[in-house]
Order: sequence, then structure tokens, then C-alpha cells
Amino acid sequence: MSSIKRKSTPQSHEPGQHDPFAALRFRDYRLFTIGRLLLFTGSQMQTVAIGWELYERTDSALALGGVGLAQVLPIIALTLIAGDLADRRDRKITVLSSIILLALCSLTLAVLSYTKGAIFLIYACLMLSGVARAFLKPAGDALMWQLIPVSAFTNAATWNSSSFQLAAVIGPALGGFGIALLGSATGVYILAAIAAFFCFCLTAAIKEQPNTRAKEPISLQALSAGMKFLWQNQLILAAITLDMFAVLFGGAIALLPIFAKDILRVGPVELGYLQAAPSIGALIMAVSLAYLPPLRKAGPALLWSVVGFGVVTIIFGLSRWFWLSLLMLVLSGALDSISVVIRHTLVQIRTPDHLRGRVAAINSVFISASNELGGFESGLAAAVFGPIAAVVGGGIGTILVVIAVAKVWPGMVKLGALQELD
Repeated sequence: MSSIKRKSTPQSHEPGQHDPFAALRFRDYRLFTIGRLLLFTGSQMQTVAIGWELYERTDSALALGGVGLAQVLPIIALTLIAGDLADRRDRKITVLSSIILLALCSLTLAVLSYTKGAIFLIYACLMLSGVARAFLKPAGDALMWQLIPVSAFTNAATWNSSSFQLAAVIGPALGGFGIALLGSATGVYILAAIAAFFCFCLTAAIKEQPNTRAKEPISLQALSAGMKFLWQNQLILAAITLDMFAVLFGGAIALLPIFAKDILRVGPVELGYLQAAPSIGALIMAVSLAYLPPLRKAGPALLWSVVGFGVVTIIFGLSRWFWLSLLMLVLSGALDSISVVIRHTLVQIRTPDHLRGRVAAINSVFISASNELGGFESGLAAAVFGPIAAVVGGGIGTILVVIAVAKVWPGMVKLGALQELD
């Protein structure tokens, strides 16, 4: 797997005994995970604030879609460079620099919110935060997997998902309450900057990690090594392709301000609940997966979970009842969590250390395309066809994607226990 000498597990367990806290027993991994939890929480608070403020000021679905587009374009443009940098330079320094830039972007958004600055300046700030995320994701992922042994990868993937979803539960709720309590989004942006500062401190406390850095000269071939690796590993390509197109078509998160205000007739606090709902379901599922025995039929579980994601998305689009909509979003998060754990485990078990940054960068593009670009697609579809038709049509598209993936990559249907891949 890698030329790096891995640490021994700090606490022994009986052979065959499943340890739900295996990855969390490593100090540096705990520091990194807590820091990411704080950073993600601030980011989720900021997402609610941006969506609410832009829709209040513009009353435009397309303006909401533009939030995702502004953030994803830098990630796509800088993918190869960011991935190569993560494999050639000190990953910890890259992570710390990216966190500083995110904090500065949050403070700038606070100023623009307080002064009612021009909308195009808000999008410019979002693009700059996209630059920070372009470098943070590959360097952060590559660094994180150095902090634990290979035997804890599946458990770490589960806790990674849990920490992200916990942040996505807390963040939107805090963001909604913050807007309602303060009367504007300004204070929420400041809180996001403070969260980034604490993440910086925790990450800085991580011990220096040796890593196998890329030795080949910088070239187009070296930059594209991650793409070549994924093309040669079709199961990984199938998993991330399925996730990308499923969320690209089936995601309704970008349109939640419209559903909250115009369809469900609720305010910013309820919007925070809706934003948090998918993560509540994902968190419950992720913790359940950590305690349950490993999946023995990962491929079928992945395919059926995405089908279910499409079904609950359709029901959400048709719902006019707040609590039914909330339930469907909870279920969508739970089903999506299964896909996240399977995909992350596949990628990390099969990727050598000297390629981790570049592979993580490519994977980041797939994730960003499904989330931010999916948000733009949802906003554009809602502007043309209306929000209900956009969400329902997206759910149908998600189910069709599953059928296509099962036919193009039949090996996915036969994928068994993930531990057998190690």
C-alpha cells in the first residue's frame, strides 16, 4: 500500500473483535477530525447565511445556483495543480494556508453583509474560498490518511462521514438561529471565521508526518497521474461517478430557501432545520455503520441506497407538509451516507501514498461537481421549469443513473466486503 511505516494500534483488541473507535484512538487523527468538525460547522453556518441573504436581496433562484458555480469553478480549474502540490510539498503547511484564506473570506463576507456590498463582490469572495478549498481538500485528505494505519481506513471513513454530518446538523441550525437572533447574516460570517481559527490551532498541533513525495519532474503526465490511476481502477471510477451524477441530479439543497419561503411557508429557523435534516440522517447512519459489522455486499448496498435517494427526493419535491419534507431529507442523508463510506474506503485502500494528493484532487472535483455544480444545475432548472419540477425530475434522473452504472460497470453489482480489497 505504501512505503511509510505505520504506527501500531495504541490499544490491542481480541482477534476478530470489531472496534468502532479504532481510528479515534490516534491522537493526531483526533486533533485533525475535531478541527475539521469546527471548520465544517462554520462552513455550514455560512452556507445558510449566504443562501438566505442572497434570496432576500435578489428573490432569484438563479442567484442561489450561482453560489455553487462560483465555488466549484476554481476547484475544477486548479484540480491538477492542487493535487500535484499535495504530493510534492508539506501537506500540513498547505492545509494551514488554506484555512487562513477561508477565515479571511468569511471576514470579508461579514463586511460585505454589514455594508450591503455589491452582489458581484460576494460571488468574488466565494470564488476565492473555492480556491482555498481546491488546495485544502487534496492536501487535507492525503494528510489525514497518514495519521492512521491501513487497518483503520474503513473505520476512519465512517467517522469522517460522521464528523462532517455532525457539523452539517449543528451548522445549519446555528446559522438559522443566528440570522433570526441577530436579524442579519453578518454575525454568522464572523462565527465562521472564528471556527476556522480554532481549526487552524488544532491542525498546527499535529506532529510532523513523513510521506512519500512525488519524485518525477513536473509535467502534464505527472499532473494527470491521478486521472490515469482512476481510469485503471474501474470500481473506484464507478463508485465516484455514481455518487457525482446521483447528487448532481437529485440534490435539492440549493433550492431549500425557495421551498422554505414560497412552498412550505416557513422562516429562517425552519430553513436551518431543513438544511440540517440530511445530515441528521447521515449522522445516524454513519454511527450505525461504525457499530455494525462491515458491509458484506457493498456493491448492491451502494446501488440500492442511491435508488432510495432518488425516491425520497421525488417525494420531497411533491410534499407541501413541512414535517414530511423534513423526514424525506433525513432519509436522503441516511442513504447518501452509505455511498460516502463505501466510496471513501475504496479510494483510500487502493491508492498508494505518493498518489494520494492527486487522486484526492480528482475525487474532490467529482464531489464538488455533484454538490456546487449540482446547486447551479438545480437553480437553473428551477428558474426554467420551477422548483418542484426541478427536484422531481432530478430524483427520476438519479434512478436512471443507477441503472446506467449497473450496466456500464457490472462489477459493481458483484462488489463484496470492502475489507477483502485490502
